[in-house]
Amino acid sequence: MTPAHQITPRSAAAIGLSSLVGLLAFAWPLVVDSGTWLADSPDGPWFFALLVPLLLAVVVAEMSEGGIDAKTVALLGVLTAVAAALRPLSGGVTGFQPMFVVLIIGGRVFGPGFGFLLGSTSMLASALITGGVGPWLPFQMIAAAWVGLGAGLLPRCRGRCEVALLAGYGAMSALAFGLLMNLWFWPFITTEGSIAFVAGDPISQNLGRLIAFTLATSWGFDIPRAIGNAVLIAALGAPALRTLRRAHRVAAFGAVPTFTPPPATPVTA
Repeated sequence: MTPAHQITPRSAAAIGLSSLVGLLAFAWPLVVDSGTWLADSPDGPWFFALLVPLLLAVVVAEMSEGGIDAKTVALLGVLTAVAAALRPLSGGVTGFQPMFVVLIIGGRVFGPGFGFLLGSTSMLASALITGGVGPWLPFQMIAAAWVGLGAGLLPRCRGRCEVALLAGYGAMSALAFGLLMNLWFWPFITTEGSIAFVAGDPISQNLGRLIAFTLATSWGFDIPRAIGNAVLIAALGAPALRTLRRAHRVAAFGAVPTFTPPPATPVTA
């Protein structure tokens, strides 16, 4: 089945560049030396908060040049709206966000490039709806984009195997999303103790402190998100996959139109 968007070498390079900068935006606390600007200033995340959206714009531009058609844009808009409408249902109390199910199934059916765009646009649209716009939003956008991208890169299988694979991926990606989102603010909210960031310490030690911080603060939200993703995908994954694949067949992505001249009209005397 042809993906909704074929990843060209240029769009792949744009996704790679955006992901690389996003990785640096998340991982800098693990590698930064003490006494540097990032280590000493709380303005560090703002630098990445401004840079990541610019790179996401490059991804959109490159993909557009690579052939995003009207059908893909329409489908992206519909699934983005569905995901954005689902986000407020959790209320932010339990940590469970059903929008991730849309990202995972959408990325699985329509391909990794589509999943990357769906993740970033869904997080942006849902933030505008819920008023969740702030320096954390670009980090949420790139992390959600990775969730959709990863779903599109999972091994091929069908039936119960596919649903089980997606349910497991939904659980693991929820925990990974929570860990990544802790990275963007963790260095600035803890200044002492065994879970505090220490600039210049070995990666292993800071990583251990980050994991301890995650266990102590965010797993109460991350685990319900992981369980919710797995349960929803296990329960609704099969019909959702069938529905989106039917839409995929009807849309006929990648089909090349052919034009046949009308038959000649016989001339009568």
